[in-house]
Amino acid sequence: QVQLVESGGGLVQAGGSLRLSCSASANIFSINAMGWYRQAPGKRRELIASIATGGSANYRDSVKGRFTISRDNAKNTLYLQMNNLKPEDTAVYYCNTFSDYVGPDELDYWGQGTQVTVSA
Repeated sequence: QVQLVESGGGLVQAGGSLRLSCSASANIFSINAMGWYRQAPGKRRELIASIATGGSANYRDSVKGRFTISRDNAKNTLYLQMNNLKPEDTAVYYCNTFSDYVGPDELDYWGQGTQVTVSA
């Protein structure tokens, strides 16, 4: 059974910070690279950061240097530290598995996401 529960979103002013958390079921977290995705109104869901089981991370250019992805394998929890937030970061944020061969549109299950709203 797949479980993905995101939390930590909210309303913040531009320049502020938020830390998102994602609790995942052990059967998917322990063996998969994981990613944070976001979907802004009227736009497609996009990958913004990924992290391998061993901890190596990659970022979308638009968040590089501002966001940090991390994982706690003992707790089956994924994190996203977001600093220097911008209004264009406003979106619903989701976590899920990550693969170079499977795009967001091909993933079958999504959690409820957590809303991040950044005011100017």
